Amino acid sequence: MSQLQRIAIAPSQLQQGQILLTKEQQHYLGRVLRLREGDRFIAMDGKGKWWLAQLAGEQAEVLETLTVETELPISITLMVALPKGNGFDEVVRCCTELGVTCIAPVLSDRTLLHPSPQKLERWRRIAAEAAEQSERSFVPIILEPVTFNTAVTANQTSQRYICEARGEFPNLNKVLSSISSEIVIATGPEGGWTTQEIENAIASGFQPVSLGRRILRAVTAPVVALSLITASCEV
Repeated sequence: MSQLQRIAIAPSQLQQGQILLTKEQQHYLGRVLRLREGDRFIAMDGKGKWWLAQLAGEQAEVLETLTVETELPISITLMVALPKGNGFDEVVRCCTELGVTCIAPVLSDRTLLHPSPQKLERWRRIAAEAAEQSERSFVPIILEPVTFNTAVTANQTSQRYICEARGEFPNLNKVLSSISSEIVIATGPEGGWTTQEIENAIASGFQPVSLGRRILRAVTAPVVALSLITASCEV
């Protein structure tokens, strides 16, 4: 199964044992992947279901339902202050590979990027592609950007952390001895969070943590945070 190509489909495309392929998917399977009539591939709906399918013209026949266990045992919501340029593309791609459940882009006081709706569509497409590549069962949810203060008050899970490069805070690795079923972790923008943002997060129940003694780039910190969490909860 690991040698087969994978594509993401919408649940509505599966009808009576057949997958109705879009023109784009037909082009991708036939022209890009060079699959021919009768060749097999894996279809995933991004919601936890995988199927072994066989190409049959403009559609595909479902041969069997597959069981795939590639997801983390916990739910991780990553709140990321949007970095400048196209840095968030790489954050979405890498964190999807690492197993993030939900990515919440936030606008902090020092955020320079104010994304268009087209950016959100792009991020969701990147997440779907990264989920295919890393053989995940689920495609992470990419939320619409909101202000940081809105985001911190909206997340009410028991384990919430905000990463801060400066200050005498415990390393994230040291506070993950007992992990609940759901974690929220926030990483800051270029220049870091403001003092007021840290205070607002603490007032909302977030625990400040460090990712080490070095100053990480805004696109590196989310990957480090996810790596520490996955290493703690996955054997």
